Amino acid sequence: MADVQEYARSCFRGAASNRLGVELEFLVFDAVDPARPVPVARIADALPPLPGGSKVTFEPGGQLELSAPPDALPAAIAKLTADVEAVRLALTRAGLRLGNRGLDVLRPPARQLTEPRYEAMDAFLGRPYGRTMMCSTASIQVNLDFGDDPRSRWERAHALGPVLVAAFANSPAGGWVSGRQAVWSRLDPTRTAPVAQRLDGGGDPADDWARYLLDARLMMVREGDDCRPVLDGSAFRDFARVAGRPAGEADLVYHATTLFPPVRPRGWLEVRYLDAQGPAGWPVCAAVVHALVTDDQAAATAMEAARPLAGRWTDAARLGLTDSALRRCASVCFRAAAEALPRLGAGPRLVGRVRAFASRHIESGRPPAVDRMEEMFA
Repeated sequence: MADVQEYARSCFRGAASNRLGVELEFLVFDAVDPARPVPVARIADALPPLPGGSKVTFEPGGQLELSAPPDALPAAIAKLTADVEAVRLALTRAGLRLGNRGLDVLRPPARQLTEPRYEAMDAFLGRPYGRTMMCSTASIQVNLDFGDDPRSRWERAHALGPVLVAAFANSPAGGWVSGRQAVWSRLDPTRTAPVAQRLDGGGDPADDWARYLLDARLMMVREGDDCRPVLDGSAFRDFARVAGRPAGEADLVYHATTLFPPVRPRGWLEVRYLDAQGPAGWPVCAAVVHALVTDDQAAATAMEAARPLAGRWTDAARLGLTDSALRRCASVCFRAAAEALPRLGAGPRLVGRVRAFASRHIESGRPPAVDRMEEMFA
């Protein structure tokens, strides 16, 4: 079998810098009839050249994804802002609009992409939740360099997860402020649960990731250009028995792309647990996460407040900031982030937006999901 331990260690080797990369997913709606399905081709035909250099891809249900190249915080935000605005204007002219939430509650999930990977994923994850995740959810992914202390940034990204899920909850459904997280919670936990860590902080993140890779269920085996779903519960450590051959490095790397823990190492740190925000709201989300994970002073303040809440992922997604402990922690975290952002090169406008978000959503205990609920009943 491929050397899982060495591969896991390679996932924690990366740039010792503080760049920010952001991947934004947007649900796209018909401006006149939001319940009407929008074909991928209609979106693609409307897209303009992007001045900031973001890569354009689509998720299985037609969600639009913009992936910005990593850069220092101010440049990363500025370039992606320009791309989002160019896309928003172009889609408006085409009778379309970018969504401002993390879960589509208007249209039934319908898969538009038919690549073998998505066929196998659909069969493995099942319905209704697998199909819903693939086709009806949207998130913001914040990518961060490991800097010179990968262990600390790994621990911070996990410990801060519940409070950040609560603060940026933006997909109300079924009694949850983050219905998107509710959907994820009902999928295969061997690939969606957080990577287990020693409670005393003394473990090795690479060892934890290697164990996760081996124990996660094998979703599919590639056979030429096809992908065969594996539906018998086998883990990756069973690859040779399932596939009839030993797992090579390419098999291991591909397996890792089918794992979706809230935080994933890939030579950088992927923070994957955040609901999509609207075209105007995502810079606050990206800036706050970046500040709290990469700025040591802000991280120390935030971690002191967040450690007692570590592991409260379900409470955060269900209750959001109506939970008083999560709200108090979010308030501490946002103040720390706002103070850190100038040290990271952020200008007064971005800092002001973070403070305004905190005033509107955090101090009042009203995450963006409350706005979405009010829109539904307006």
